[in-house]
Amino acid sequence: MATDVPEREVKTVCQLCLGGCGINVQVRGDRIVKVTGMKEYPVNKGRLCPKAGYTVDWFYAQDRIKYPMKKERGEWKRISWDEALDTVTDEMKKVKKEYGARAFALFYGFQLLTQGPPTLDLLRRFTDFFGTPNVFSVDSMCSRIRHIGYTLTVGKQVFPDIENAKCVVLWAVNPENSTPPRGWRLSPERMRGRQLIVIDPRRTPPAQRAHIHVQPRPGSDAALALALINVIIERGLYDKEFVEHWTVGFDRLADHVKSYSPEAVEKITWVPADKIRQIAEVFATTKPACILQGWNGLDMKNTGVEASRSIAILHAITGNYDVPGGLVSAPRPLFSPVRELDRMEGIPLGIDRFPFFYSTHGRLFGEGQGMLMYDALLTGQPYPIKAMVVVGTNPLLTWPNAKKLEAALKTLDFLAVMTPFWNETAELAHMVLPAATFLERDELLGGHGFYNLPIINMRRKVVQYEEAWSDLKFWREVAHRLGYEEYFPWRDEEEAFNYMLRPMGLTVQQLREAPAGVPYGTMTYREYETQGLPTPSGKVELYSETLAKVGLNPLPEHREPPESPVSTPDIAKEYPVIATSGARLLEYLASSLRNVPRLRQKYPEPVVEIHPDTAARYGVIQGEMTVVESRRGAIRLKAKVTPDIIPGVVNLSYGWKEANVNLLTDETPVDPVGGNPALKAFLVRVRPAEATA
Repeated sequence: MATDVPEREVKTVCQLCLGGCGINVQVRGDRIVKVTGMKEYPVNKGRLCPKAGYTVDWFYAQDRIKYPMKKERGEWKRISWDEALDTVTDEMKKVKKEYGARAFALFYGFQLLTQGPPTLDLLRRFTDFFGTPNVFSVDSMCSRIRHIGYTLTVGKQVFPDIENAKCVVLWAVNPENSTPPRGWRLSPERMRGRQLIVIDPRRTPPAQRAHIHVQPRPGSDAALALALINVIIERGLYDKEFVEHWTVGFDRLADHVKSYSPEAVEKITWVPADKIRQIAEVFATTKPACILQGWNGLDMKNTGVEASRSIAILHAITGNYDVPGGLVSAPRPLFSPVRELDRMEGIPLGIDRFPFFYSTHGRLFGEGQGMLMYDALLTGQPYPIKAMVVVGTNPLLTWPNAKKLEAALKTLDFLAVMTPFWNETAELAHMVLPAATFLERDELLGGHGFYNLPIINMRRKVVQYEEAWSDLKFWREVAHRLGYEEYFPWRDEEEAFNYMLRPMGLTVQQLREAPAGVPYGTMTYREYETQGLPTPSGKVELYSETLAKVGLNPLPEHREPPESPVSTPDIAKEYPVIATSGARLLEYLASSLRNVPRLRQKYPEPVVEIHPDTAARYGVIQGEMTVVESRRGAIRLKAKVTPDIIPGVVNLSYGWKEANVNLLTDETPVDPVGGNPALKAFLVRVRPAEATA
């Protein structure tokens, strides 16, 4: 090995999941050679998950996109960045002139969402000046629903303080897989002397060591939450002082939940009534207590907002709101405002139908409901969308009703996809652009609110890979070509970020010199006592006048899933099994990282998890290929017969092109408040692969 090759170490923050761990990146020459955990970083304190351990393999994977490419007569041709930028801007000018600015749409995913608020706000500044309101993201079906539910109830985004709680409820989440740093905080050693309750149809590793584990029928979570509220109120286990002074609508809530007795809800959820009472009593009497719900485990249902409102209410009536170990909020970084909303042409698609998806209690979410994009593309109604840029996502694998989405995207006059790796959506595009990964760009992070760590940090560019560009660089160049130079005066990302940091009196250089982050505030509690809550009433809204005014139920309620043995018995005769999907795997992030052979060795193929009784009923054999079919399509997966899932339910692997679960799902908006689809509870049938239909 040559000894004259320079070596260096760059400290940055991982983006291979939502965890946001600090990492040390070893570089030899211009090549990354090793990644280790940053011991001084408060999120992970040196620990890493398997994904981060194989960062080098992922970064240099064979399917990385090295330079811009354009499809000509069905073949991909390498082009320069100048040609790519000219083509994109020409297409945008053309569509704006012929159809108006709203005929152009931006479609982004997790990889852009987790680059931090400054990057996203600057990108949205571009769409504002161009004039399009049509920006769609993964939040059309993901955690936006939770934020709406919490905002309607307590006025802001809040997170459970799991480290200081004496009772932790994991509801439809396995943090060991989805967000490992959270899982590490709930290890057996750190949970010693504390109560752990798990609510999940699957017996996950946390469930196996929980004090209480119940397995509700998918789609019945809101009913279970309302039953817990029923028991707490009926037994007088609520915090009477807090309820009296800091909530509105308690009497209406108490009357409403009388119909959700444990016995009645047992029939809905399959959870025994005595277990419902036990959970309610432990949660209400073990102080402090909090509930950690999954990133989308409760959201992807027709009662997504109902479930999140109910969980916020459970915290409030038990005195577990805004106290250490309860439901709390860390200070939010204050960045310079850059949006120009008055320049948008009309409103985002779907916001006339789902206004709370755009803004709730003054909190701007600012996007269109992407589930309505499919029909808009296919029909041209309420207006045509003709050009689109997809950034940091592979919707043909990760969005519902993949066949319909593919047909919809094919109607576009122009589709560009900016991504680090080839994927199914990129193959469909007219142009593909090489996106920088988190190791090839600088970006400001918005703190670590869900760890309740009030620090601000930044990712640092480590190396340059071929011709990959950051998203900010790309959109700045497009803005300049469209004549918006005066609105994007920053020469580079650092100058833009320094502008964004001004309200906090910080600079990029200060953040570069503090790899473990810079504090921007301290945790404070019971702020409502001096400031009230940021809701219309200034209190926790158990009963929502906001919802009542628009004709929606002001109290949370259970509704049967659009497909269920109860709501659609005729469909259930033909498709008798309840399916759920989307459970995170430790080795992967959604549809990403399957291009890393060493990770594929750990979890090589998609499976259908099925209980032995259900498997026997339908002739499914352990390890054999099995067909799972809904009214929309069919896929083949290997059977994993296990008692760790309740009978009558199957869990389907997610994010695999070999067995795309979104060939089975439906994009129809079903939550009346947020418009998200029902992806966690739908009906299927199962059979051995060799059997005839």
